[in-house]
Amino acid sequence: KAMCSGKLQTGLLVVGYFVYLLVGAAVFQALERTAEKQEKIAAAQMKEAFLQNFTHLTVAEMEQFMKNLTEAIQNGVYPVGNESQIEDSNWDFSNSFFFAGTVVSTIGYGTLRPKTAGGQIFCVFFALFGIPLNIVFLHRVGKMLSLLCKKLGKFLYEKGMRKKKIKFLTLLFFLATGILVFLCLPSLFFQITEGWSYSEGIYFAFITLSTIGFGDYVVGKQPGRNYFSYYRTLVAIWILFGLAWIALLFNL
Repeated sequence: KAMCSGKLQTGLLVVGYFVYLLVGAAVFQALERTAEKQEKIAAAQMKEAFLQNFTHLTVAEMEQFMKNLTEAIQNGVYPVGNESQIEDSNWDFSNSFFFAGTVVSTIGYGTLRPKTAGGQIFCVFFALFGIPLNIVFLHRVGKMLSLLCKKLGKFLYEKGMRKKKIKFLTLLFFLATGILVFLCLPSLFFQITEGWSYSEGIYFAFITLSTIGFGDYVVGKQPGRNYFSYYRTLVAIWILFGLAWIALLFNL
């Protein structure tokens, strides 16, 4: 019975966690999308005006243009290319879900962030409840993984191995598989998808999973690169399991 209720609790926690992220993503999307569209239109108009008058701009006007351009880029708006980019939103569902994930996991890249007052206030409350929920979730997933560890240990113990050696071997096994599954292979994947070097992929994976999250490298953000749909959602799931693996390492 205890086992059954434990499984039920885990199930509810996992479902609750993902529902929390999905609802958060939907709210962020609803609050931020319109404001972002207006920003993109303004940036496009600024570019138009510049292209019409750039032969006789004063130094002061040029400075102002540079300032506006820098601001637009900092806000994730790249006034490059044609009109179709106004339709591509940074707050589509995949991006919003990815953002919600980086908030609760405290990575916080800073490349995508709420700019409306509503979005910012919501973000405060979303993080306030989301971060503890994330910790509980990771702890639970870590616990499930450590049960696997125990099973492996039991199997080796029955084979007649000493307890100290078993402890060392299970730690080594989880360290090695984790490094392979969460650092080495994803870096290869990033190298192909993002066009980064392998070392940049390793660096990005480490900065992400250690929750440092500088935001100098972020997936799915390069203008002009074609990413497959749900790419960022996949990366968000990699992050969650990677964080659970790190939690397990601390447990071990």
